Amino acid sequence: MANTKSALKAVRSSARKAEQNRPIKSSVRTAVNKARRLLATGDTSAAEAVKAAAQALDKAAQKGVIHSNNAARKKSRLMKRLASGASA
Repeated sequence: MANTKSALKAVRSSARKAEQNRPIKSSVRTAVNKARRLLATGDTSAAEAVKAAAQALDKAAQKGVIHSNNAARKKSRLMKRLASGASA
C-alpha cells in the first residue's frame, strides 16, 4: 500500500485511467480477433474487418491506450495475413 499522499493520489489516478482504458482495449481486441477469425476462414468480408481493426488500433494508439509500435505491429501482422490469403 502507498504511504505518501502523492503515492495514494497516483494509485487513484492510475485506477481511474485503467477504468477509462478498459472498454477501448476490449473493443480493439474484439476487432482484431474478428478480423483474424475471418482471415482464417477465408471470408470475403475479411478485408473490411481488417480495415476496421486497423482503425480501432490507430485510435487506441492515438489516445495513448496502447503504444503506437504495438498498434503498428498488430496492423502489420493483419495486413500480412490478408495479403497471403488474397494471393492464395
